[in-house]
Amino acid sequence: MNYRDVLCELQSQADPKQAGIYRRFFKTGPGEYGEGDQFYGVKVPFQRTIAKKFNQLGLKDIRKLLASEYHEARNTGVLILIGQYESGGDHEKERIYRFYMHHRAALNNWDLIDLSAPKIAGAYLYNNDRSILFSLAQSGNRWERRIAIMATFFFIRKRDFNDTLNLARILLHDPEDLIHKAVGWMLREIGKCDRKTEEAFLRPVYPQMPRTMLRYAIEKFPESVRRNYLAGKIGSDTERHSDY
Repeated sequence: MNYRDVLCELQSQADPKQAGIYRRFFKTGPGEYGEGDQFYGVKVPFQRTIAKKFNQLGLKDIRKLLASEYHEARNTGVLILIGQYESGGDHEKERIYRFYMHHRAALNNWDLIDLSAPKIAGAYLYNNDRSILFSLAQSGNRWERRIAIMATFFFIRKRDFNDTLNLARILLHDPEDLIHKAVGWMLREIGKCDRKTEEAFLRPVYPQMPRTMLRYAIEKFPESVRRNYLAGKIGSDTERHSDY
């Protein structure tokens, strides 16, 4: 069992038509965020099946998958890592976390990050020093900044919101739409747990927030409240107490 066996399984299900769909969906054209990424055209459910079949693959072989030019190979490697992390003991979890962070350059699209950052980086850092997330949030690499905020999805599920909010402040004026979406999403997740906490964050800053970030953040609010945020009308004494 090695990485070549995984690649053979993926290649056996290659679908050129689906590969073309993926190239457009993941923005692989010149100047786009996924420029140059290659696809077999294998759907995620089959990748999950392969990951379960090769769940004992060694890190040396997973490294080869993460180095592949094919998106599905990298994603399958990530799925294997997640499975090993979740089933491992404390020593194994630390080992996989460190491997994951060392090879984070392979996480060069939003789906790879959104799948893995909460389940590996977030899960490990929940009970460990989280300062690396603040370093990543100030990186010049858009994917590292997305790892930082997406890792906190694990914290949010534990009703631990502080680091998400602090990272959101750092990323508030980020130039990338992909970061606006991720930050808005995580703020929305906080609101699903505790809307007052989300609104306490939003009220002072929402007029300066990128529009996409704001729309994502308030997506689950009542329609009348959403309209008021989008119109810049939040903040009056009347509105402040109108919907609790």
